[in-house]
Amino acid sequence: MTRALPLLCLCALACDRKAPPPRPMAATVAPRHAVLGPGDTVPGASIYALDVALTDQGGKAIKLDVFRGHPVILSMFYASCPHACPLLISNVQTLEASLPPGVREKTRVLLVSFDPARDTTAALEQVLTTRKLDRDRWTLATAPDDQVREIAAVLGIKYRETPIDGDGGLRREYNHSSVITLLDAQGRIDLRADGLADGTAPLGKRLAELAAK
Repeated sequence: MTRALPLLCLCALACDRKAPPPRPMAATVAPRHAVLGPGDTVPGASIYALDVALTDQGGKAIKLDVFRGHPVILSMFYASCPHACPLLISNVQTLEASLPPGVREKTRVLLVSFDPARDTTAALEQVLTTRKLDRDRWTLATAPDDQVREIAAVLGIKYRETPIDGDGGLRREYNHSSVITLLDAQGRIDLRADGLADGTAPLGKRLAELAAK
């Protein structure tokens, strides 16, 4: 058993307007690994071994392997994020639009919220509707707080709740990194990229390679 995956290529990003801009980083091919439990990995297989209970935007109970058999773009967000998360979604949509139709049809997107207290099924559904996301290929989900932390640790995503005192009173936002993880059909981490700082070309190229397998 090895230690937990290093948090590769993370770029701290605050959703607050006063946060410093993210530092550029290169998309990185990640070593394949298998998850034994929170933070424990060995060379081998899949993060789908992580036992977490997700609930999607329709209130359906799903697992992390909901898209097993497809290449998956996996990241984390929160629905009320004013800046970084909408941009992350836009970048994934841009990536999708750049893919050949056959590759796009095989690709799936899973976004897991780290704000389960506010990200109800209605809030997730609103994001799907407002952003006109393809319901056949996109799923937005929540999980209990402890399991959110497990997912974030495995993906190398850092987040921290930050109360902000604004004109409308105290509001809750999050400082968070925007790492995108590309999984192969069996849930093995294949590529990591910063969802805001990196271009989408490396992800698009790798998705085409995975879809061809």
